[in-house]
Amino acid sequence: MKAFTYTIEDELGIHARPAGLLSKLARSFPDTVVTVTKGDKTVKATQLMKLMNLGIKKGDQVTVTAEGDSEEAARAALRDFFEENL
Repeated sequence: MKAFTYTIEDELGIHARPAGLLSKLARSFPDTVVTVTKGDKTVKATQLMKLMNLGIKKGDQVTVTAEGDSEEAARAALRDFFEENL
């Protein structure tokens, strides 16, 4: 299992557009389960509506976890995504 913690810098947090892109990126690793955790709530990154329902705003800290055959590649790609988009 590979994970990283990130503090959201985007003014709007994780809204529809970045949530959709994040979900699409997570689905590109079908052999790896990617989750996003905010506080005590964890959802699969592939579940767009549940991801948006976390209500992640600017300044919130999230933990992203990748577990599976491509976990290292998934973690690296997701880390880059968060740094570039959120």
